[in-house]
Amino acid sequence: MRKHFMLTLNKEYVTQPPPPSLSFSLSHIHTHAHARTHIHALSISHPHEGMMDVVNQLVAQGQFRVLKVPLGFIKVLQWFFAIFAFSTCGSYSGLLRVAVECKNRTESDLNIEVEFEYPFRLHQEYFDAPTCKDGSRRRVFLIGDYSSSAEFFVTIAVFAFLYSTASLCIYIFFFEKYKENNKGPLIDLGVTGVFAFMWLVSSAAWAKGLSDVKTATDPDKVITMIDACNEEENRCREVHDPVMSGLNTSVAFGFINLVLWVGNLWFVFKETGIIAPFMRAPPPEQKAAPDAYGQQGAYEPDPYASNQGGYQPEYNQQGYNQEAEYGSRKDWD
Repeated sequence: MRKHFMLTLNKEYVTQPPPPSLSFSLSHIHTHAHARTHIHALSISHPHEGMMDVVNQLVAQGQFRVLKVPLGFIKVLQWFFAIFAFSTCGSYSGLLRVAVECKNRTESDLNIEVEFEYPFRLHQEYFDAPTCKDGSRRRVFLIGDYSSSAEFFVTIAVFAFLYSTASLCIYIFFFEKYKENNKGPLIDLGVTGVFAFMWLVSSAAWAKGLSDVKTATDPDKVITMIDACNEEENRCREVHDPVMSGLNTSVAFGFINLVLWVGNLWFVFKETGIIAPFMRAPPPEQKAAPDAYGQQGAYEPDPYASNQGGYQPEYNQQGYNQEAEYGSRKDWD
């Protein structure tokens, strides 16, 4: 009986809910811990949100509509074609193959590879060719150094890319300061003119340099530099020509950049405001009001004016004169 009573008390104690004061303290501790966790999360994500706010403000303040007008749109084209120009030239690497068949077939080499790449210092590129004598080989160097024209072309393209990037940033985010005091357009006009001239010089120089590179890497000319090929008993032939399409494209991009920069001179010049006084429309001519009396030339007096306008009737001509006559007759009677 006593054990049953103790078990009953234990069950009631276990199943009894906690007092209100204890539950309030537990909930308060839980809420406080949750708030501290939330504040800690906010403090961790705050720098990221701050950077996003700065980016959003810059985007909101940007005047992207300038990219729709020729001044900004051509600058975007200059940015793209400058990338194409220096990437097609600066990343080029070529390969040609020739075969040398000696009289003694065991000494032949049917796959001689000659590699070359930007900046086209060909005098540093070499390959080993068989001499067809005692199994020995001789090192042969290519001829020519065309690095000056290639590096000049790539340098102008890289600087044009950097300037186009800076100009686009100024057009989008600082266009009002760009037009302030007319200094920005004047500087932009001068730099654009310099780049237009540099594109002309660098593209022409690289076109000539590319022609020389093609000649120096022609397999027929490379074969003439191999001593074994100058002997009639041996036979030499080309196996693979170098692919020059990428370099041809770089020259094309260079002249396209020239056209873009020369064409952009006009739109930058318009921003300077120098031509504004000469583009004003002439004031309209003031025409005299039409004169009813002067439509046929000089004023001519109306011939009927003296008879109609200035006519005043004489009332004594008819009625009054007759009464006078009648009155005189009465007097006679």
